[in-house]
Amino acid sequence: MDIIIKNGLIIDGTGNPGYYGNVLVDGDSITISRQSVDHIESNEVIDAAGQIVCPGFIDLHSHTGLTILGLPHHDPKIRQGVTTELIGIDGISHAPFRTTAELEEYIWFDSGLNGYPPSTPDWLTVADFLSKYDNSVAVNIAYILGNSPVRIWATGWEDKRATKQEINMMKSVVAEAMQEGAWGISTGLDYPPGSYADTNELIELSKVVEKYAGFYHTHARSELMWQPGNGIMAPWEEAIDIGFASGIPIHLTHYRQGKQGLGSHLDYLELVEDNRAKGLDVTFDCYTYPFSSTSLVIAIPQWAKSGGPRALLERLQDKEQRKKIRKDMRHEFLNNNWLTNFNLESNKKFEGKLLDDIADLRQQDRIDALFDLLIEENLSVCTVGTGTNQHTLPDFVSHPYGMIASDSILLGEFPSPRSYGCFPIVLAEFVKAEKQLKLPEAIRKMTSFPAQRLGLKNRGVLKDGFKADIVVFDYTNIKAPATKETPKIYPEGINYVIVNGKIVIDKGTNTGVLAGQSLRRGKD
Repeated sequence: MDIIIKNGLIIDGTGNPGYYGNVLVDGDSITISRQSVDHIESNEVIDAAGQIVCPGFIDLHSHTGLTILGLPHHDPKIRQGVTTELIGIDGISHAPFRTTAELEEYIWFDSGLNGYPPSTPDWLTVADFLSKYDNSVAVNIAYILGNSPVRIWATGWEDKRATKQEINMMKSVVAEAMQEGAWGISTGLDYPPGSYADTNELIELSKVVEKYAGFYHTHARSELMWQPGNGIMAPWEEAIDIGFASGIPIHLTHYRQGKQGLGSHLDYLELVEDNRAKGLDVTFDCYTYPFSSTSLVIAIPQWAKSGGPRALLERLQDKEQRKKIRKDMRHEFLNNNWLTNFNLESNKKFEGKLLDDIADLRQQDRIDALFDLLIEENLSVCTVGTGTNQHTLPDFVSHPYGMIASDSILLGEFPSPRSYGCFPIVLAEFVKAEKQLKLPEAIRKMTSFPAQRLGLKNRGVLKDGFKADIVVFDYTNIKAPATKETPKIYPEGINYVIVNGKIVIDKGTNTGVLAGQSLRRGKD
């Protein structure tokens, strides 16, 4: 036997109450025993007395697919107990592309959200991209196809309605990606060029994904709620329409009530409940902190981003275009948001500061400061702010159709604290301190439920024959100390993390083992 974890309280991920027993790890799979294991020889023995043993956490929203290639030990996530991440989120995935030049241009455009790989990308296909992770990173990587690269393949960066011929081309790209291991399709309908897709285009692509038993993972089209005649729920109603029209399961990501007073949180929860009652397989994930985070480019109107990053920078440097952009831009991303991920030495003093304060230091109007910072930093600035009603977060976290996901962005010195504490804070605050849900249910929301949504066959539950992705934590001492002011602090109480049968966190210390695998649809 390779590892024996004995004497722990096993909470298996199903939502059932825990039981005392032992987990035996042989290679990359497990066996559960409720008998004495003292007579069994093992290379490693972990005495988990007084601790919880559960499946590794599965994060269905992560923007770490590029940064993990440069920092493969992945401390911010593995130290939370995360053993599997889904990348390619918000319509932003990094395969397939025709040429390296097209791929590099796309990486550049969203660099304030996803960062850069450590060197020039040497992949174009989904298959080649997934091969970059096998035994090269600390966690397992699952991939979902973003609709932005699909659109670039057929229409480039143009803000236009796709023709029937172009949609057929996109459908071929989607089918090939699904055959190479993608788990579904994601959309980020505030992020060009995927945001230029209309509802019909998304329905047609979803029909292809549904044939491969994939799902639709969506950052909804927020601008719909502001259009005349629409209500607050219009962005998510579009996703529901896509589900019914294509037959595809729907997953609403970072689903939460926005600022206090922006509709009722009950409207959000009823949308899910009512449409499940009508037969649609719809689920959601939600934040565990009230902070949102994204690229500062999101504040720029959609039309100004047509043509890609070079066209955007040209407009930002044109006096007349700046006037027009100023008039049309989204100011909700500017109020009470702080900025991070500055690369120029002269700008590093602005890390963690509000835009208004930065503008004062630069002796500029705040909009001119924003434009100039995007130019100087080549679009790579990240913004973090309070875009969520913290008073209603518990209702989303505890809802039976919701699961936990981090939306982690590992950029800058002042990222959202969720990137370092999303999962442990559920245990420390929502369960232990506030008692807003029971421990077995909380663990289900971070293990078997996301595994079920993704379609994983043998992960997310501690069960005979399942893969050995395991967390051992001290429930009494679990803490998530990351805050807005000090976000880059690791959690406490996550004592062991095992990935594919290898110990990656040992008594709270990263062993340096890179045991992660790419998880491919149809195989895993």
